[in-house]
Amino acid sequence: MKNPASIAALILALFVGGAVPRAFGGNAPLAWEQLSREEQQVLRPFRDRWDTLSPERRERLHEGAERWQRMSPEERRQAAERFRKWRALPSPQREVIRRRYGEFRTMSPEEQERIRNRFTWFRQLPPEERRVLREKWEKMTPPERHELRQRLRTMTPAERRNFLLK
Repeated sequence: MKNPASIAALILALFVGGAVPRAFGGNAPLAWEQLSREEQQVLRPFRDRWDTLSPERRERLHEGAERWQRMSPEERRQAAERFRKWRALPSPQREVIRRRYGEFRTMSPEEQERIRNRFTWFRQLPPEERRVLREKWEKMTPPERHELRQRLRTMTPAERRNFLLK
């Protein structure tokens, strides 16, 4: 991944995936000259407009450059692949994901953990079982989906699996 524009775009995608910007209580904006040589290399596509970026955006980009530098070659490869998949999504789907991520960030830590656990459970299912569940979900009406969510909240993972896959 040697294309600087791709690297910069990847850094932006990393933040969509979970980086949290630092609070800026009156700190001066990060100047281009304050970046290390390596960070400037990664962020080169932003050089000409760096001074026009908000302090928060500069900080997020800086954090992304630092994170990119800490990655192993394998982690960089995986991040590049995730970014490639992200860019291949239709724009409306990316907007839905951004909106849902914003909603997720406003949830309590307990609710976030519950959702992470459910996602992990789902990802651990065999592909065929995930496909069957997706098809069932897509055939349901919104009220049926709501009712199902309510029922699933009280079930153990084993009960949930037996219920969903019957």
